[in-house]
Amino acid sequence: MNDLFDEVIDNQTKELPFALPEVDGCSGQWDDSRQGFIIQIPNGELFYAPQFFSQKISDRSVEYFLENNTYETQQVDWSEIQPDDLKHIKFKNILWKRDFINLYGKKIPLPRLTSWYGDEGKAYKYSGILSQPNSWNKGLLYIKDQIEKVADTEFNSVLMNWYRNGEDYLNWHTDDEPELGENPTIASVNFGETRDFQVRHKDNHQLKFTVPLQHGSLLIMSGEMQHFWEHAVPKRKKVQRSRFNLTFRFIQD
Repeated sequence: MNDLFDEVIDNQTKELPFALPEVDGCSGQWDDSRQGFIIQIPNGELFYAPQFFSQKISDRSVEYFLENNTYETQQVDWSEIQPDDLKHIKFKNILWKRDFINLYGKKIPLPRLTSWYGDEGKAYKYSGILSQPNSWNKGLLYIKDQIEKVADTEFNSVLMNWYRNGEDYLNWHTDDEPELGENPTIASVNFGETRDFQVRHKDNHQLKFTVPLQHGSLLIMSGEMQHFWEHAVPKRKKVQRSRFNLTFRFIQD
């Protein structure tokens, strides 16, 4: 694999490629040392690197996540695979699963596949789903190590979301579970199809913006953001292929 910054963004892309709300406290500035944008918003901060991982590493990551003993990864509609059939696929690198939530007395499948990796004992509970960590593997540790170099923090776990096409989505929420601590730093890296990452203020939904998370991009949320802002990945019917999102976290003892 190549070095992290083997494909440096040229001068043409050093203007923030999306619009922030036109209110006091919102700004975006290019950070040449980390090859990304430092974004300030009221009660929060983001770091956005649209080309954090090279094309070669990003392409290989998608292959790595999908390698299995049953299907050719580029010749199957993954959204058509039923939960019972999914259980019989032996993925070589990632232990994908279909989680369910209880809603009004009914068992509803999440509109995406997930997997949880981390240090021993670092379980994570969200939406009533308790996930025990799978053991780290070489590929995930490589990605984690590269992110930690610019995040200025260490992570001990990662939640993986597999959006099989544009029909898979993530509703509005905040990452404010107690085990994440008061002001968590959460690093989100993306591989595959570009999806919109929407952010809005919890008290004023008109105060919002959209970050295009494309192949190889990195977004880090920090500060008080999880107290004042929420985020979502909406449906996009025109998206036909998979997008993988890895959110690295630090689970406290």
